[in-house]
Parts: sequence; structure tokens; C-alpha cells
Amino acid sequence: MHDSANRPIRFAVIAGETSGDALGAGLVAALRARFPDAEFAGVCGPAMRAAGVEAWADAGELAVMGLAEVLAHLPRLLRLRKTLRERILAWKPDVFIGIDAPDFNLGLERWLKRRGVRTVHYVGPSVWAWRESRAAKIGASADRVLCLFPMEPPIYAHHGVDAVFVGHPLADAIPLDPDRAAARAALGIPVHDPVLALLPGSRLGEIERMLPVFLDAADGVAAEFPDLRLLIPAANAQCRGAIEHALSRSPASAPRSLVLDGDAQRAMIASDVVLLASGTAALEAMLCKRPMVVGHRIAPMTHAIVRGLGLLKSRFVSLPNILANEALVPELLQDDCTAPKLRDAVLAWLRDPEAAIALRPRFRALHETLRRDASARAADAVAELLGTGNREQGTGFGAGS
Repeated sequence: MHDSANRPIRFAVIAGETSGDALGAGLVAALRARFPDAEFAGVCGPAMRAAGVEAWADAGELAVMGLAEVLAHLPRLLRLRKTLRERILAWKPDVFIGIDAPDFNLGLERWLKRRGVRTVHYVGPSVWAWRESRAAKIGASADRVLCLFPMEPPIYAHHGVDAVFVGHPLADAIPLDPDRAAARAALGIPVHDPVLALLPGSRLGEIERMLPVFLDAADGVAAEFPDLRLLIPAANAQCRGAIEHALSRSPASAPRSLVLDGDAQRAMIASDVVLLASGTAALEAMLCKRPMVVGHRIAPMTHAIVRGLGLLKSRFVSLPNILANEALVPELLQDDCTAPKLRDAVLAWLRDPEAAIALRPRFRALHETLRRDASARAADAVAELLGTGNREQGTGFGAGS
């Protein structure tokens, strides 16, 4: 499709929410190193804009979660998808890259692929957690799937889908041995104070649903550890507003809380325990080598549908447990996600520092399996699709290399 004599290579990119924006920024930088004149445009957040992507819409517009929540936003999302697909097709990209946001991107990729656009999906949807039949359908959308986890490509291969394990960019970014003293010094927290990091999610609906329960649990922890400090990172200004609103209704927690703009990794590294809603945060806490408690509730309607249809097949929901295939960290979900149960799980870690220390080598080993220079490998996989791969330079990819 590319006619290099006429114009630079074009990459259309669509990322959903904060984690997709970070992945996209790394991939765009690695692609730009290979194709210095390339043009990038699509849906992105601040990190991708800073990397030089022309923003046609903001990634925040795609940040809705769960069936019930998506239904409420469906008319707007369908309008956005229709507008974008026409604009992308008219722009004639050499490759379309959908980053995460599978509910939005996979349909768009399928539509573009049928019209001759090469398509890549970065972040294989969680085929290990949901029904594997999803894997076969993804082949109709994506010419190539870039996977962050090593257990994914074999599942896709079984369904005839071209999938490549590229590793996880967070595993590249976070040190194998994080420096807690430095993180505490940067945040002005005394070395010996007990610290609990609270990560209720990066979507407003999640924060409103989870943070009040987390704060109630923290109040219970503080009854036994009165010097407890709370670190609460906010993904963006709207999240900060939702966090501050929850704190205004929690007079006991507010004085011991420090709300941070971003800085989630520093908050985790500085902490003794992390209390989080599942998702990328659990992986980050694992890479920061911190004991954690996973507490999560989804909208009751979504949960009823998921349970009723038998959609969830994984034994676990948090990535540390899925990657280890055992219960390394406690998961308290739905009706089990109560303030007393979360409090007790956090206290169990604070009372038993030896258990926390024993986790570190397990988390470090998992970290090493994911540390693969992901952005460079992902760029190689995209370049190869264009017929300009860099394999002769020793940057081959795949689970074994």
C-alpha cells in the first residue's frame, strides 16, 4: 500500500485511557527511530501527543468500563467510531494500530482490514481470562496481535492468529530492585512510618465505587497502626477531583492522605502495602515488588451477565496470580470486597513483614520474564508487517529470543 516516493509512512493509532496512552507513546518513539519521517495520527492522550501524534480525539473518550457502563455511552461511541473510520480510510495509513480498548478497536480494525488496511492490535485482549473463542474472532480484525504476556501467543496460534510476545513496557521502565528509601525521601515520608498506597482505578466510575470502601478499610488499619500514611495517586485532574470528593466525606482518612498527580509507581515503591482495584495497577505493584490486596467490584448488572454466561474462565483476576498461576496475593471481589475484609488482608501483610519479603524473589522472577524491551520489539513486529523488518540487526522477536 505504501508509495514511499510520494509521502512518508503513515501510522493511524487509537489508544484508550491512560495505560494505552503510555504504551502508544513508547511504540511511537520506537517507530519514529526506525521511520524518522513517519506521520502519526489518531486517538491519544498526553503522552502520545508529546511523542508527536496528531490528536483527532482524546483517549479519555474511550475510557468506559464494563457492559452496563458501555451501554450508557454506546450512541456517543458509535458516532465516534463512524467518524474515525471514515477519516482513517481517507488518510490512507500504511498500518492501523489499535492499542487496547478492544470493544472499540476490534470492530474498527475489522472494518479497516476488509478495506485493505493492514491492522495491528497491541495488547491482546485477555484471552486467558475470558473464553478462548474470542481469540479466533480477533484474527478477523488484526493481521498481527502484539502480546504483553508469554501465555498469550500459544492461545492465539491455536486459533490461527499471528501473535507475538513483545514483553511489557512497564517491566522495562520499572527497576528490578526499586529504591524505597529514595521514593520516600522524594515524597517527604519518614522511613519508619507505615504507608498504604490506595489505587482505586483510573476511571471516574471505579474511583466513585471503590475509593470510599478503600478509605473505610484504611480507617480500620489505622486503628492498629495510628501513624499510617495514605498515598493516593490521581491519573488526571478529573480523577483528582473524584478522589478529593471522596476524602471530603472521610474525615478520619483525609489528614493522613497525600494525593499525588500521577506518580503511581513512586507511591507504590514508597509503600508497605498497596490496596488496589485490579488491572494494570496490580502488575505495577508486582513490578515494584510490593505486597498488595486486590479489591474490586464491577457494576452488578455486568457481574450478573458475566457470571450468568460463564464468561470468566480464569481462576484469578489479578495479573500477579495469573502469571504465577497461584494465589500469591489476596483477591477480594464483589460481595467479598468489604471494608472489614480489605482491612484484615492489609493488616495481615503489615503484621508479617517476613511474608512480604518472601514475595520479592517471586515477583522479581516474574518481572524478568516480562522484561523484553517491549516498545522496540513491538516496533519490529509492525515494521515487519510493512516488509521493512529489522531482523538482520539482531532485534528479532518472539517468546524465545
